[in-house]
Amino acid sequence: MTEDRPRRPQQRKQVLLRLDPLVHDALSRWANDELRSANAQIEFLLRKALADAGRLPRDVGAIRKRGRPAKTGQGPEPEAED
Repeated sequence: MTEDRPRRPQQRKQVLLRLDPLVHDALSRWANDELRSANAQIEFLLRKALADAGRLPRDVGAIRKRGRPAKTGQGPEPEAED
């Protein structure tokens, strides 16, 4: 028998976060150095902290890759090389 687990929500949760302006500035600079948005940097740091504390759920999805999502089904396909 399989264990019944709640399904993960399809949409990402939105959270209001109040930060000291100097903390936000430092976080934004760090995110920029890592080619991430401030939001992605916060998620990265939270996931790392959860993993380090042994509290990251096993079935959590992978963090989104950096940059824009790849376009699917649009434009010409690359030509095959001989």
